[in-house]
Amino acid sequence: MGTALKPPKVKLMIAFLYHEKAPVETILRKLDERFGRRQFSVGPVPFTWTGYYRDEMGEPLRKLYFNYQTDIGREVLPSIKTFTNKLECSFTDGRGNRRVNIDPGYVARDKVVLATTKDFYHRMYLADGIFGEVTLHYRKGRFRYFSWTYPDFRDPAVMRFLERVRAPLVKELRDDDPFRRSKR
Repeated sequence: MGTALKPPKVKLMIAFLYHEKAPVETILRKLDERFGRRQFSVGPVPFTWTGYYRDEMGEPLRKLYFNYQTDIGREVLPSIKTFTNKLECSFTDGRGNRRVNIDPGYVARDKVVLATTKDFYHRMYLADGIFGEVTLHYRKGRFRYFSWTYPDFRDPAVMRFLERVRAPLVKELRDDDPFRRSKR
């Protein structure tokens, strides 16, 4: 029988899609107030991977990816997604259409997980109507994608950003490992 252990810490990351007329700085300030100081980022870049959001959000769309310095426990991802959903709703246009889409997730040593409200065969229920999707996995020195991975998360620049987030996390986890410390 295995022993249940608390999983290692992870880094909160956010994929932030927005219409050019969205109050981006106001929304980013609200995220920063809640989650702290941003660490690394890539973008904003034109969002051209899919037309999925075009009808609701209009065009042009841009996307920014960033993470926060503070570590989080994996168990808080559902409450973070609930917060970002409420934030999205508070910045809709006059017809109820979103102007931003905020997708939180986390970078772990071995994977990138995104939170979603949509169930599908490759997603696990977490809590409070929120599911988790392993979007990328780390193997042989780099992140690798699955057949279901969103096209923008396959982009080399996004993958490099996520590897940049992962590197100091792995060092922190090694430094915090009591077994490794006792061997020094």
